[in-house]
Amino acid sequence: MKKIYLFIVLMSFYGSPYLQEYVYRTFNDTRVINGHSVETLMTGAMDIRISHRFGDLLGENGGASSMFGLDDMADVRIGVEYGISNNLTIGLGRSKGAGPYRQLVDGFGKYKLLAQTKEKGMPVTLTLLGLATYDFQEASINLSSPTSYRETAHRFAYCTSLLIGRKFNDKFSIQISSSYVHRNYVAFHDQNGIFSTGISSRLKVSKMIGVIAEYHYLHPYNRNTGIGTYYNPMGLGIEFDTGGHIFQLNFTNSRGMGETQFIPYTSSDVMEGQFRMGFTISRVFKLRRPKQAKG
Repeated sequence: MKKIYLFIVLMSFYGSPYLQEYVYRTFNDTRVINGHSVETLMTGAMDIRISHRFGDLLGENGGASSMFGLDDMADVRIGVEYGISNNLTIGLGRSKGAGPYRQLVDGFGKYKLLAQTKEKGMPVTLTLLGLATYDFQEASINLSSPTSYRETAHRFAYCTSLLIGRKFNDKFSIQISSSYVHRNYVAFHDQNGIFSTGISSRLKVSKMIGVIAEYHYLHPYNRNTGIGTYYNPMGLGIEFDTGGHIFQLNFTNSRGMGETQFIPYTSSDVMEGQFRMGFTISRVFKLRRPKQAKG
């Protein structure tokens, strides 16, 4: 018995994972703006998501003539996601698509490898994301086009991301992400693989309102691919947590949604007024209740 007590005391001293209290809600949602956050869904939770991007607010294609972009639709996505466990989330979505790829279906798996704990223990949350998209549009007859698919495999694009987040206090969180996007088929002057590093943050303003921001830097990359010039994607937004829904209003220079879209194909220059308003509505349903412990 004395040995058991000694073991418990030692494990407490060294910060035993069994005695640690985890930090929850580093971010309020499974997304920051365009990119994923370190958050996963709870076991048995289903998330229905609708995201929309309008046209340019300013610049040549914006202004009052298009009601500052409200008359146009850059992209729209409807998705459903499910928590297999507290650490594992899967999802499926359909989007209109932006850039060269259209009529997209995407699927992903997301696993929380490590969770931040209070006091001694793990200082960050570490999540791994794997994502794939498939383009259903008709293949172009222009052989120089990135959509002149000759094989089924050419229609696939993939992304792998490592997400590291830390909640510093009840008001402020930050996340660093490292992503690799691979497209099986690209334009002649483009390259199949792209590395990017992103930084995201959330500042809680009140119980219901938070300010969110993200920026992704593309590592040495040919930004002039013959079909357009590409820029580092960035965004700023406000999120509202109503308890049942999370509503996000954002402004971003990215037209497409999803890592295989906004990382390689952000063609809008913020300095030219080429950014747009968008929104996301998320509603989480609890499909399966955790089992009650028998006493």
